[in-house]
Amino acid sequence: MLAQAGCRDDCMTEKLYLVNSYMKECESKVTRAEGKEVVLDRTVFYPAGGGQPSDVGTIKAGGEVYSVVDARKEGNDVVHVLDREAGGLAGRLVLCNIDWDRRYSLMRYHTAVHLIDAVFVNRYSGGQITGGQLYTDRARFDVDLDGFDRDTAARLIQESTLLGQEGHEVRAYALQREEAVKIAMLARTAPGRELLEKLDEVRVVEIVGVDMQADGGLHVRDTREIGIISLLKYTNNGRRHKRLEIKLS
Repeated sequence: MLAQAGCRDDCMTEKLYLVNSYMKECESKVTRAEGKEVVLDRTVFYPAGGGQPSDVGTIKAGGEVYSVVDARKEGNDVVHVLDREAGGLAGRLVLCNIDWDRRYSLMRYHTAVHLIDAVFVNRYSGGQITGGQLYTDRARFDVDLDGFDRDTAARLIQESTLLGQEGHEVRAYALQREEAVKIAMLARTAPGRELLEKLDEVRVVEIVGVDMQADGGLHVRDTREIGIISLLKYTNNGRRHKRLEIKLS
């Protein structure tokens, strides 16, 4: 159990990254601390989830600087994993800074995958993108579609690049479940649709005029920020199952 510092049972971390994904720093109070882990009353650090790795960066307390090497969700809190023991930080005010270059790269790749998914579902009926993983220098995702060959993959990436260069605004907002479940293809997998039914409030990422998806990740504000999407690797894992890796420039 993490040591608490003036935090009631209903305490939760205010997730500033969901309000503004371009926020790079914030002042916070350490509400819990034990070993190398701390919880803050508010944070700009995105915790790993949905294929997007966590932010890394620093937490400064007075003249002390701690590296944040990982962040994860724990109930309504975000646990920050530091590079060394931090039990003495409980109750202290700190300054948080994320590694912005890493964050921004992940935002670009996450939005690129949403854009590709939108083109895919509009062009190729009967198939779906079944999962993926984001990295700072590439992204991969799996495709389930009969006859999806390398040439088809190259066309998909080219069409997605051209669509992104048109410059579509990207918005993130919350909808009540009753409204969200009425939107076709908001969740595109069976587990996603099951989760949708359980949530009171659903976070939606919309590429205006192009796509809407239930999503908890971070994205750029305009698709032109994605840049050029290139097909880095195509792997045939069976008749219907292919894996694609992309790179941005």
